Amino acid sequence: MVKKQFSYILLMVVLSMSITLLYGCAKPPTKEVENAEKAIAEAKQKEADLYVQDVFARAEESLKKAMDLIAVKKYKEAKQSAEEAMTLAQQTIPMIEPNKAKMKTEADQMIPEVQSALDEIKSLVATAVKKKTSINREEMQGSIGKWEVDMVTIKDQLQGGRIRQAYDQFISIKDQMKLQKEMLVAALGQEPAAKK
Repeated sequence: MVKKQFSYILLMVVLSMSITLLYGCAKPPTKEVENAEKAIAEAKQKEADLYVQDVFARAEESLKKAMDLIAVKKYKEAKQSAEEAMTLAQQTIPMIEPNKAKMKTEADQMIPEVQSALDEIKSLVATAVKKKTSINREEMQGSIGKWEVDMVTIKDQLQGGRIRQAYDQFISIKDQMKLQKEMLVAALGQEPAAKK
């Protein structure tokens, strides 16, 4: 009976040492991390970071998570995160061109819209000057001049294939113009009330 207990204890010790060695000798998923890094680099080189930003960002986050897990020796989870990063990066590649084309179409449609807003602001400034409304005329003229130059730059960017930069600049200009227009309309609306 003692011999049976001893054999059982010895078996448990050997088994637990084997499990410890097995997990203690686990290797970091270097191949998976390399594959993920390559996939992310390829996707970035094809501009996924510009045209498929959400999925590309998730791929980068998964790779970072894999690296963090490797640092704390959680290799199984790290391997899964690295594989997820690679998969996400690869998914972005076929999405780049359709997203880029859609963004180009939207940017092309914004050209007349922004030009119309610019013309409207010019008209409001002229009206404000005629009515002697208190506006900062030099600041307004400076903004209008800057927007006209920006429009030329944006058109060059579109022709040069830098769609994302042009699109983002259009959005920025539209927001600035909207704010200026609201300020001008408010100034013109308040002026008659102030004269009464």
